[in-house]
Amino acid sequence: MTLRHAPWREHADFTIGLRQIPVAAWLEGGEDDPAARKDPLIAAHPDVTWGELDGSREAQAEALALVAEALGRPVVAPQGRPPLLAAARQVSDDLCLMQRGDGDWRLTALCLCAPTFFTAGAVLGRTLDELHGPVDGFAERFLARVRRVFDGLRPGLVLERRNWTVVNSAEPFTPQSTPIRARIGEITPDQAGEALHLRVERQTLRRLPQTGAALFTIRVWLQPLASLAQDRAQLNAFAQAWRNASPRFRAYKRFDLYDELVAGFLRAAGESYSVNGA
Repeated sequence: MTLRHAPWREHADFTIGLRQIPVAAWLEGGEDDPAARKDPLIAAHPDVTWGELDGSREAQAEALALVAEALGRPVVAPQGRPPLLAAARQVSDDLCLMQRGDGDWRLTALCLCAPTFFTAGAVLGRTLDELHGPVDGFAERFLARVRRVFDGLRPGLVLERRNWTVVNSAEPFTPQSTPIRARIGEITPDQAGEALHLRVERQTLRRLPQTGAALFTIRVWLQPLASLAQDRAQLNAFAQAWRNASPRFRAYKRFDLYDELVAGFLRAAGESYSVNGA
């Protein structure tokens, strides 16, 4: 899984960071058979990977049709099975359906096979502010703008944003942080480049024209930190972003847990700031 994005070059703080992309660029692909990865996870962890609220099936069916159109082939949900689940099995992205009701946008269905420390069961039914509650300062800094984005989203418009973090796991499926972070102490400085991974999320948002729902997608890309050593510009950009990350960003991402290992990797890779201190 080779990274296609380098969002650390763009920001080291929380940002909405939405940009319009062509409809043809909506789904990136890059995986031969998403169902081969997702089906075992869905079977083994149903409450982690799937959830739906009553009344969401019509919007789910519209999302399925949109995915089939993007793939250029029919995608059919088996009789009685959730349409969004059928759609999610065909694409690399996780799919999340948001619907407006009672004055707010609410998560009404989702298939989640590459979670970054959350589960479908924990977020199903939550509103925009509840979903982003763990992000320090989100409500006062971003909530009103995010609501305006959702409310003003028009059919045919696709928005994209990207974010990043560092984790000591090469697995896309990471619903819980505790077992992963418990292993940080087992990593020696000389192992940091291979043990630590850049985890990038590429997210998109688009309106479903018939039901008015919004479909939010999450595509996860992972690559060892050591890969940065092959590109001096990327290495320097990452080092600068790591050093300049805002306190809120660092605290939420728990960068403090990785500081010594990342510093050791940067020194070993010859990153000038880490070596010379200037």
